[in-house]
Amino acid sequence: MLTIRLNEGKDKAARRHHPWVFSGAIESVSDTAAKGWARVISYDDSFIAYGWYDSKSHIVLHLLSWDEKDEAGDELLRKIVRAAVKRRKDFFSLPDTTAFRLIHGDADNLPGVAADAYGKEIRIIVSSRFADDNLPIISSELDAMLHPSIIEAVTDRQFASLEGISERVRHFRAGKETKESEERENARFIESGIWFEAAPGRGQKSGFYCDQRDNRNAIEKYVAGKKVLDLFSYTGGFTLHALRAGAISVDAVDSSESALRHLLYQIHLNEDKGVIAPSSRDKVTITEANAFEFIRTVDTGKYGMMILDPPKLAKTKSGLENALKAYKDLNRIAMMKIASGGIIATFSCSGALTREDFRKVLSWAAADAHKDVEILKVLSQGEDHPIPLAFPESEYLKGFILRVR
Repeated sequence: MLTIRLNEGKDKAARRHHPWVFSGAIESVSDTAAKGWARVISYDDSFIAYGWYDSKSHIVLHLLSWDEKDEAGDELLRKIVRAAVKRRKDFFSLPDTTAFRLIHGDADNLPGVAADAYGKEIRIIVSSRFADDNLPIISSELDAMLHPSIIEAVTDRQFASLEGISERVRHFRAGKETKESEERENARFIESGIWFEAAPGRGQKSGFYCDQRDNRNAIEKYVAGKKVLDLFSYTGGFTLHALRAGAISVDAVDSSESALRHLLYQIHLNEDKGVIAPSSRDKVTITEANAFEFIRTVDTGKYGMMILDPPKLAKTKSGLENALKAYKDLNRIAMMKIASGGIIATFSCSGALTREDFRKVLSWAAADAHKDVEILKVLSQGEDHPIPLAFPESEYLKGFILRVR
């Protein structure tokens, strides 16, 4: 096992259980050419934590356990996986939801591992060298605990080049890595009583966003009797909730034609299941377009509710300035276009953008739109996506429900 000593004065965050240690905080590594488990100590040789070191990762040291009694190695890794799953025990008994997050990366002491349960399947998004190296152990422990029909792991394209890992799809059955046919069926599951399907090995991330579950439920209070614009609709999570809650119509806009086709399929699926009215499909129009451009073309006053759920606009802090401009412009136009008294549900999933900065952006947008705007509800990621106090960066999803007066 490696020994890593941190520089004097650079160990405060680590002692407070922040999981990231960058190279500038490290005084010495017992073997800089090696990678793997490390005992992390302070300048005066006192124990801080056990971590995983990899000089080729953009975060060279991830801290995984602050308990010196732990024995660093595969068994500790299995212990961490078990603890993450057990923290979600209440989700396994929900009567109307079979999709939720099992492992939430560094927030669960498993950097670069995002594992979701979709009915009988588990989907994993791999976004770090640690996750790529340790995927077989993590998968075998998940299999031993939950006995899924299959575990599918997909490399996050945004992090593949950053971390120097291959973009690939890997499969595990009964704890062993296998080769699977590309014709494998979609995963079918329910969320808050609504049926969804996620295609294997394709689509954005794992094919579905569990983090918006509570927020999809929250918008139902505001849509009855309104015409709804669902921008960046993807496969229609918000659209389906709007239909169930009594929207007059929903216009879904996304840049992906395949996502929009899947949205329509899921409407038919829920009509067949009796979750939404048989005529729901007639209320929906789909438009393949750039949502930032489309919103400029809509008639003022047409929509009583707008849902703005763009993809991550600030992937890193270096991209934050341009992202701020995009968020402001999108929300300013929405405030100008929406009907008087209309409702806007607006989101940011950019981890580099803080909640307070997002709120400031919205206030700037309201000022430029010459509108009085009030916050009705503050939204975040679901509780299966925890936010440790020592790791505020894990709060990536921010949202507000606004009324434009």
